[in-house]
Amino acid sequence: MLKVGIVGVQGDIEEHALSVLKAMEGKGLIGKVLQVKSSDELSSVDGLIIPGGESTSIGSSLSSRGLLKPIRERLYDGMPALGTCAGLIVLAKKCYDRVVGDKSQPTLGVMDVVVERNFYGRQKESFEADLDIPILGAEKFRGVFIRAPTIVDAGPNVKVLSRLNESIVAVQEGNMIGTTFHPELVEDTRLHKYFLEIIEGNARPA
Repeated sequence: MLKVGIVGVQGDIEEHALSVLKAMEGKGLIGKVLQVKSSDELSSVDGLIIPGGESTSIGSSLSSRGLLKPIRERLYDGMPALGTCAGLIVLAKKCYDRVVGDKSQPTLGVMDVVVERNFYGRQKESFEADLDIPILGAEKFRGVFIRAPTIVDAGPNVKVLSRLNESIVAVQEGNMIGTTFHPELVEDTRLHKYFLEIIEGNARPA
């Protein structure tokens, strides 16, 4: 049985859980979704989603629960991860804010990307856009951008999965995927299915 964990401290936890369960059903997989708030819960999952929300709150909660180090170790050991919006910021090796500049906040620092927070502005500047994501097929994927960051630089081992105009909005590094948008807020579950394929070992690491 496949066990997908979702960091359960803040953000779109239920939305991701529903998307994962729907993706499992669509692929005929038997599995379940677990919220991860402790090292014991972390040790039982096959892959981990870090949801959108508020990156400083998520990182601080992980730090106070002593979860940054064990999550980092499991990621270095190859555990698949999907970080969306704030979750991407938590994965990134470096981040800064468009308005206030460098941010000192607890992160995992495992994905070789530089992320600029609030790239498109505040809540009122949120928007949706159709994205080309070739790994998901020819049909465009509806991206929901809410106070979204952007990826301003990606290391040599990071594969760019999608761009919006000139901005990088989705990347993959090994078994880790990061998006600046919210795939859990649309009916389309192709991105979650692709993540399940990585967990199953059926998708080729970038």
